Amino acid sequence: MIIVKVTYIVNDEYVNTNKELIQAFLTDFKKLDKTQFLYSVFQSEDGKIFIHTSQYKNKDIQQILLNTPSFLYFQEQRDKNLASEPTIELLNYVGASKEVF
Repeated sequence: MIIVKVTYIVNDEYVNTNKELIQAFLTDFKKLDKTQFLYSVFQSEDGKIFIHTSQYKNKDIQQILLNTPSFLYFQEQRDKNLASEPTIELLNYVGASKEVF
């Protein structure tokens, strides 16, 4: 399993657009085989910090998601509106209350 956590801060005026673009790629992700991945997005209380967590069964499904056109567009637009560089962390799975895959 591949687990990635990405945390970033966007400029104040970009928060709503960021959320709209997130919804667009999540809609496209929902059309894929959901038994192969789990992708979640969270927003901090202050509204500017976004945290994306992704769990992929393997590299094949990871590449499909990362190359989805709406996701690529989201990344391109987000990168133009960052208040700071994203932090990318690879995580090791320990366990969960529910099986993911």
